[in-house]
Amino acid sequence: MLTVVSILTTTALFSLAMLLVLGSLLRSPVAGVRDWFFANLAMVISLPLLALRGSIPDFISIVIANIVLSTAGAFYYAGCARFLGRPIPWLRMGIGVALVGVAMVIWRYVDENLAMRVAASTAFNSIACAAISMILVRHRPVDRSPYNFWFAAVLSLVFAATQLTRGLYFLMMPPDQSAAMQNNIWNIGLLTVGAVIMPTMTMVAVMMVHDEMLSKVEHALHHDHLTGALSRKRFETVVRNALATAHPTRPLSLLLIDLDHFKRINDSCGHAGGDEVLRAFVTMAHGFMRAGDALGRLGGEEFGLLLPATSLVDAAHRAEALRLQAEQQVVNGDFGSCRYSISIGIAAAIREETPDRFSARADRALYIAKNNGRNRISSGENASPANDAKDANNVIQA
Repeated sequence: MLTVVSILTTTALFSLAMLLVLGSLLRSPVAGVRDWFFANLAMVISLPLLALRGSIPDFISIVIANIVLSTAGAFYYAGCARFLGRPIPWLRMGIGVALVGVAMVIWRYVDENLAMRVAASTAFNSIACAAISMILVRHRPVDRSPYNFWFAAVLSLVFAATQLTRGLYFLMMPPDQSAAMQNNIWNIGLLTVGAVIMPTMTMVAVMMVHDEMLSKVEHALHHDHLTGALSRKRFETVVRNALATAHPTRPLSLLLIDLDHFKRINDSCGHAGGDEVLRAFVTMAHGFMRAGDALGRLGGEEFGLLLPATSLVDAAHRAEALRLQAEQQVVNGDFGSCRYSISIGIAAAIREETPDRFSARADRALYIAKNNGRNRISSGENASPANDAKDANNVIQA
């Protein structure tokens, strides 16, 4: 038969298992893991103390145990806030934990009242669970799967309701019966649900950490480590998918961009300076891009910029604006100051065109721009050979 002691002991073992799991993740770069680790450590300490009531001094099994238990909830919230990049209200949480401790002292040594002690403890836990649910819903990352966050938020609300119900349950009992009700089936059921809060929420936290780590790995695979632009392979995939799904009435244009005389920049500013110029260009280009545009580093100092819903004429206007921004940009660093310019080749997609042919036309246009003196743009249509003239009528236009 389940008893309060058996439930607390079993939950402590679950929390210990979760503590070991989180311990293996402490070296990960994911924010919040350390706070979740301390939350489970607090559970591992507090639950045995609660279970040993009657065998150890009440000050330890009641006051200290409930303070440490409340600290577990505070640390779990802190982990969620840190994971989501939100500020941590340490002062408010500290005051809440302190109030729990004061309540334990008053209703044990000043006015013995088990119901009020349970109400104080469950009230703090209810507020903590509700706050966790709120922060997970309001600040979940938009680029992550919502499943883990909604799952954790719903669980938190369920646990908050359970804790609140248990507190009200004890408050409704006559003072002389509250102690005898501890092993009542209803209290055992509510306590069981409440006891699994931390192990269950920790499993959800591990799911969120796992998702975050996979996202970081995926980002590293799909992006250039130096500049943050898409990798060549990923950019080619984006271009291929865009061509495959292009609508006849929606134009698609490609810019191939080359930083002019980049070897001179490396020679005069050093490779570190050259790297800084590449990063500065990508940062500038990202600020120039619209939603749906894609920028990839194709190799060395060459980049590709895919412009959905953009005709050849509009692409030329945008390319010229980008060229002017690059020409006016000054890159500063330990190497001093550096200016640079770019050459751009432009091509508009043709129906049923292969990605290689699409890129080849933009590449020919880039060659013309560089051959004509650099720091200029060239249209892909002007670069097409004569036998491609018939394809000009099939260019995807708005």
